[in-house]
Amino acid sequence: MRSAPLADAPGIREPLHAPVAHLTRGGVIEGMHHGSLVVLGPGGEVRFALGDIEAACYPRSALKPVQAVAMVRAGLPLDGALLSLAMASHSGEERHLAGVRQILTLAGATEEDLGNVPDLPYDPAVRATWTRQGRPPSRLAQNCSGKHAAMLYTCTLAGWPRDTYLDPAHPLQRAIGEAVEELTGQRTAHVTVDGCGAPLFSISLHGLARAAARIATAAPGTAEHRVAEALRGHPEMASGAGRDVAELMRAVPGLITKDGFEGVQAAALPDGRAVAVKIADGADRARIPVTAAALAMAGADPRLLARFTEQPVTGGGLPLGAVRPVPALAAATAAPARA
Repeated sequence: MRSAPLADAPGIREPLHAPVAHLTRGGVIEGMHHGSLVVLGPGGEVRFALGDIEAACYPRSALKPVQAVAMVRAGLPLDGALLSLAMASHSGEERHLAGVRQILTLAGATEEDLGNVPDLPYDPAVRATWTRQGRPPSRLAQNCSGKHAAMLYTCTLAGWPRDTYLDPAHPLQRAIGEAVEELTGQRTAHVTVDGCGAPLFSISLHGLARAAARIATAAPGTAEHRVAEALRGHPEMASGAGRDVAELMRAVPGLITKDGFEGVQAAALPDGRAVAVKIADGADRARIPVTAAALAMAGADPRLLARFTEQPVTGGGLPLGAVRPVPALAAATAAPARA
């Protein structure tokens, strides 16, 4: 399904990250986060880049929409809330657990068939309730269980073996690898294992932004369009109540976005303007403010992004500062929106 030759794999090297966010306390810069980001225009051109957007990196869960595209192409019939759950880093809420059980039932599988690692729910409040109830870690509660259930369902429908579905040589994982290369437009630099146990493909930030743009702009009837519509229509199923990625999609019309561990986020608007962000030290507190600044640089309305532009810093219960993008980025969120 490739329409153009693939670019070479990104280089595996120490990324040349740059300062992207400051932590200020009482008017003094107390800390600094380095990272990289890229902003693409509607034609795929690089409008802005900071740091090292061509070095190999792990997109972690920000790649889940691409994995979902591959599964839909392979016959996964899910739509709407359950397809959103198939690309989730979910909070472990009851709606997420119920959805995973539903996908497993469709697959003729059980929780014991899941290959992800047992864990407690991701959301702190949900996890605290779970612990008070004396419930142990489970594969169902682990935040990637929706993806793993969808992988089992895809294998069932395709007639592929289920007990080896996480093997990089499995037909499902080969199909996902092909989709990663097609949508990013480049060869994969390396394949390792993600935290949940699934194969993890190393690409560049530039490639990750291209993939987000291609999903966001896909024509109706394509697997990419189904994935984009599931995210747009059910953002909380891909994350959870109050999660910043869900709130961001609710705030910006037509936006698709997905976060990943270690400070990664990709986002794209319906016309193909797209961004990808990597915070070098993996700090989650810098991820959303830098992503908001990048989206403003892409042309999203800064007024819609205002509440995402900083993370508060307190002392003694009082507000004393914030984690904000560096001035060169922060200026974008105060500028008039571009057409």
